[in-house]
Amino acid sequence: MAKIKDLYEKKIKKELASSLGIKNLMAVPRISKVVLNAGVGRAVADSKNIELSQEALMVITGQKPVQKTAKKSIAGFKLRAGMPIGVSVTLRGEKMYEFIDRLVNVALPRVRDFRGIESTAFDGRGNYSLGIREHIVFPELIGKDVAPVSLQVNIETTAKDNERAKDLLLALGFPFKHENTQITAQKDTNTEGHK
Repeated sequence: MAKIKDLYEKKIKKELASSLGIKNLMAVPRISKVVLNAGVGRAVADSKNIELSQEALMVITGQKPVQKTAKKSIAGFKLRAGMPIGVSVTLRGEKMYEFIDRLVNVALPRVRDFRGIESTAFDGRGNYSLGIREHIVFPELIGKDVAPVSLQVNIETTAKDNERAKDLLLALGFPFKHENTQITAQKDTNTEGHK
């Protein structure tokens, strides 16, 4: 069992139930799936880039990605309908929890000048989106010959609103940025008095 899933089942679920006032443990918010998307614009020039991106996502997730194709032709981008332009993976169950564990504890801390993830990227229905500029922050890709690809990580939860989803992700260890608005407001009032 993935470490983070074990932690959720034994500790986090009960703590969330008491803090959110939920009596039924089955109603406690949980992550239902994680979807990783990588757009490969360079695939228009060379189709081998799609294969490299597929390979990289397979190493990261342990699951074979599916190709996404263009729905319509755009002459300005030299794009024809049906051309492969991206790859996608949907993770559930054990693989999902293992990926979340590696994302939170290994990959995000390796991002250069990392100060936390934005807390404003919720969609209003309890789902969270996270962008990673280069997938090479995952240690599985060290020493591999892959071109850097940007990743979009979409985390779908069973929470009904953003606040409950954020409480769940915080409990799972997601490092959100701290809002220091009250501290800066206090500093501003203190400096005005000394002028």
